[in-house]
Amino acid sequence: MLHPVVRRTWAPRGQTPTLRCWHRHDRLSVVAAITVSPRHHRLELWFDLHRHNLRTDDVLAFLQTLRHHRRHLLVVLDRWSVHRVAVRQLLARNPRTVQVEWLPAYAPDLHPVERVWAHTNYADLANYLPDDLDAVTAAVTHSLAANRTEQTLLRAFFTHAGLDL
Repeated sequence: MLHPVVRRTWAPRGQTPTLRCWHRHDRLSVVAAITVSPRHHRLELWFDLHRHNLRTDDVLAFLQTLRHHRRHLLVVLDRWSVHRVAVRQLLARNPRTVQVEWLPAYAPDLHPVERVWAHTNYADLANYLPDDLDAVTAAVTHSLAANRTEQTLLRAFFTHAGLDL
């Protein structure tokens, strides 16, 4: 959304910093995945941005894109209803090349992609005041693209989730 994630910052004594923003309800939805190459264990971040709330068709199209880059696909998702419907449709189309593992109903600590969001929001875009949705789109794209193949950071997200590669 166009509201800043307010983080602690430095300021001269007695001069409290203020962030002035306007209350628009425009939003940017992002679907993302971290892929692991089976042979070299190389990580890569894939993402797609939408200017509306994610729908099943958006998630299905994203999963289909991932499937075209990998011969076999293991998908690990949370149990959001949009994810469940999209995976059901993907499995109906590709029953032999897609395997699905479900995370518990509410377990963001087990999901490495949740760490991607946290890093984008609380590190790269902390205290960021966008002028409009185009500015948010550019900032999020820049943040995610910068981390797309950053092996140390992506591996740290897996380590934080307690997952071995």
